[in-house]
Amino acid sequence: MYSKQEASLLNQEFWTTLGQYMAPIPSAEGQKINWINYKTGVRHFRFLLRINDKTASVAIELSHKDPEEQEINYKKFLLLKPTLIEATGVTWHWSKLEIDEQGKLTSLVSVSQPNLVVLNKNDWPALISFFKSHLVALDKFWCEHKFVFEM
Repeated sequence: MYSKQEASLLNQEFWTTLGQYMAPIPSAEGQKINWINYKTGVRHFRFLLRINDKTASVAIELSHKDPEEQEINYKKFLLLKPTLIEATGVTWHWSKLEIDEQGKLTSLVSVSQPNLVVLNKNDWPALISFFKSHLVALDKFWCEHKFVFEM
């Protein structure tokens, strides 16, 4: 069992390792990119990487202060669902409305992998592979379709 400080350091070490591993991989547009803090370039859209308990996830979060705009963006994104599945090779979980950690209304489109623990270094290769494959595919999809949301 790890102390809180040891767990925090191990968690930080994982994210640093993932960032270093992903750093040489260019975006679909050939640009250098910060994969860990991916910038979508579109307000109210962000990519999230999470490891909670024993599950890793990659999510696209849509959040807008105006509920009508939130609904419009979600519907636009929903129209791209078949394209997202084709581009990434996985079925994503769609959640129209959730409340995030700050109490903000969001919509999430996510994919997750259970039974991966950041505190177990033996799981790191599987975690890195999970994040890499989904981020690279998601980046390719996003580069081709973000224009839909830039209006």
